[in-house]
Amino acid sequence: MNRKTRVLIVDDSRTGRALIAAALRRDPSIEILGSAGDPFEARDIIVRDEPDVITLDVEMPNMNGLQFLEKIMRLRPIPVVMVSSLTVRGADVAIEALELGAFDCFPKASGLSGLDAYAGLVPIVKAAAASGVKRRLPSSVRQDIHDASSHKPSGSGNGSAEIIAIGASTGGVEALGEILPALSESTAPVVITQHMPALFTASLAARLNRLCRIEVTEAQDGMTLRTGHAYIAPGGQRHLHVRRLAGRLTASLDAGEPVSGHRPSVDELFSSVAKVAGKNAFGVILTGMGRDGAEGLLAMRRAGAQTIAQNEGTCVVYGMPRVAVELGAAEKTLPLGKIADFLMSSQGAATGVKH
Repeated sequence: MNRKTRVLIVDDSRTGRALIAAALRRDPSIEILGSAGDPFEARDIIVRDEPDVITLDVEMPNMNGLQFLEKIMRLRPIPVVMVSSLTVRGADVAIEALELGAFDCFPKASGLSGLDAYAGLVPIVKAAAASGVKRRLPSSVRQDIHDASSHKPSGSGNGSAEIIAIGASTGGVEALGEILPALSESTAPVVITQHMPALFTASLAARLNRLCRIEVTEAQDGMTLRTGHAYIAPGGQRHLHVRRLAGRLTASLDAGEPVSGHRPSVDELFSSVAKVAGKNAFGVILTGMGRDGAEGLLAMRRAGAQTIAQNEGTCVVYGMPRVAVELGAAEKTLPLGKIADFLMSSQGAATGVKH
């Protein structure tokens, strides 16, 4: 009943292994099963001791983290949390790792701040152990996405949408990779808050942009929100809000304290959309830990927007959507594969601004 979460730490840096182990040991429900300096050493521990969770450095000698992750997911699926350096290269690899099936990615700490910086790894490791490894459905980014425009209006929505707001956390990379490539160039502007560090969101936007017909970019302060475009809130120091200036919807990046433990916060994004777009908006809350976004989605529903929560069966972590459903914030609960269909069939002609 009270079995501890057994963790294997894989990192080529002895200091890195020690910092992660020290941070995780602060929680009495976590046991450090072992540590390994390279994937070959880790392989033997995995076969012998069967850890519940692995923390895996992205860049290691002999076999890089992505190669090892792919082998783990194929041969002996175990929840894996990638630990990635805060560099452009590290962020690119982290996004690819999430697509391969990693549970989450965490930024690598350095220097004397390392132990405290790894404190945030504790709840992620525990959530990874609780979730197990769900078989990932093939992402639509690897399928023919050109049938999205063939959807016929069949929803019971409010007519044309002026804006679509999406919030996600753990598992969101996979979920966004399923939804965004299915949207057509006539889709209303999409604004997204995905919990990630700064460089990670830039890498995510670039990767999604290569896979989608709509344009996907990081949001910039003062940008006009346009039809056929998606805007991802930059990770880091500011919240993404939507404002109306001279009749046009614009992105606003604003300083503020973390909300529900996050900056940018999904609650902040949804609440701003509720104020400026009301019934002419869609709100979508996707997989993720915690409760960020649930109150904001409720504000959107009360303002007349159509609101959707991802269902439990397709979530990597059924946290944020669960709270939204419990609050009555979600008008509909849909599996991941049906969300884009609903958006396309319900919104009708978008009303954003084209180039």
